[in-house]
Amino acid sequence: MSKLTIQEYLSHVGKLERTSPWVEVDQKLINTFADATHDHQFIHVDEERAKSETPFGGTIAHGFLSLSLLSHFASECLPDINNRSMVINYGFEKIRFLSPVPSGARLRGHFKLLDCVMRKPNEYLSRFETSIEIENQEKPALVADWLALNILNGEDS
Repeated sequence: MSKLTIQEYLSHVGKLERTSPWVEVDQKLINTFADATHDHQFIHVDEERAKSETPFGGTIAHGFLSLSLLSHFASECLPDINNRSMVINYGFEKIRFLSPVPSGARLRGHFKLLDCVMRKPNEYLSRFETSIEIENQEKPALVADWLALNILNGEDS
């Protein structure tokens, strides 16, 4: 993965676009997420009932599971910044869940750097246009404008 100075990173605003590798969202991952979040709605965890009682033909991933994968997708494809000590999830401007993710589907993240502004010395707020693609489907699972706070250790070189 590439490493950029903060000046190089800033020069990529509006131009930096990256796509992550695919990740399979299988039933085991969905069940683990259900356990972690205490969200055991049948459409996620009861394969037989979801098959017979929903229009999805089986279980689907939680929307928040898909959303939470953004962190993994970003770490797989976005460049690092010299002297960055951490990135803090700062939140979202908007999130829209557009398509259900069937168990067994493969997902990947798309990122476009829309903006990056210095909030104070060594602290930069980035805004990304993101989407999560479902393999072989036209409509994405979700779209979101994601904010990330980059904290640098000191002067960038």
